[in-house]
Amino acid sequence: MKIGLIGTGMLGNAVGLHLLDAGFQLTVFNRTREKTKELEKNGAHIVETPKEVGSNSDIVITVVKDANAVKQISFDLDGIVKGNHKGLIVCDMSTINPLESKKIANQFSEYDIALLDTPVMGGPNVAISGDLVLMAAGNKDIFEKCKELLDVIATKVFFLGENGTAHAVKLAMNLQIAMLALALSEGITLTKGANVDPKIFLEILNSTYFKTGMSEKKAFKMVQDEFEATFTLKNLKKDIDTISETAQSYGLELPMIEKALQVYRNAENDGFGNLDYTGILAYIKKINEKI
Repeated sequence: MKIGLIGTGMLGNAVGLHLLDAGFQLTVFNRTREKTKELEKNGAHIVETPKEVGSNSDIVITVVKDANAVKQISFDLDGIVKGNHKGLIVCDMSTINPLESKKIANQFSEYDIALLDTPVMGGPNVAISGDLVLMAAGNKDIFEKCKELLDVIATKVFFLGENGTAHAVKLAMNLQIAMLALALSEGITLTKGANVDPKIFLEILNSTYFKTGMSEKKAFKMVQDEFEATFTLKNLKKDIDTISETAQSYGLELPMIEKALQVYRNAENDGFGNLDYTGILAYIKKINEKI
């Protein structure tokens, strides 16, 4: 099975390295070629256009910024569709609006190309070992054709139905990330303000069923101001924008995510965007220093 990869940010790069390690042939495109160096060193074939990825692959994985980026690499001049051949499948691992995903799937179908939504949970630290959690949506027969590949990428794979459903659940999951990071940040800030060691707060929290993977694995780094990015604050803010847009398109009010969006937007505007998303604590610390 020949695999294509378009988008070699932190997640895409880690997925690509894992696929190479698993023995797959990998053809790669990234707009900034410099970001393909590690994959090339490990045996990936680097090409100049998405078209070449399509023509050289059975399945193309896309991991790009947003729906507009998916459309550009898919349908623009030298896009994936220009390298179309019988049986070509695209698996979109980007985080995008589910309504846009449906439109993109319909546009691919005009070229007899199947689109499978395949967003994931987990960062590059788990992608490198194939331990992501993957949500898939689209045609069930296409899903079955991709299952062997998806089982290499993820330890758990959920098939959710028609195109769009996986991206909707992915957004709901990232909503949890945004809120949990804020809750931890404000809990840490409150305990420090009360002259209590925030590590004690975390130890107590992790002794209850209110604990999370974030409170167990990231929170102790947060209290030490360690925010090396596995998923940047600006990328989470971008996803919160998408959550807000999606909710509005469904006629829904999500009052807390709207408040969270303003906080993350302010943090990005204040220069915290390239920190890990848990760097929202650094922003909250800064605004409290002004008081």
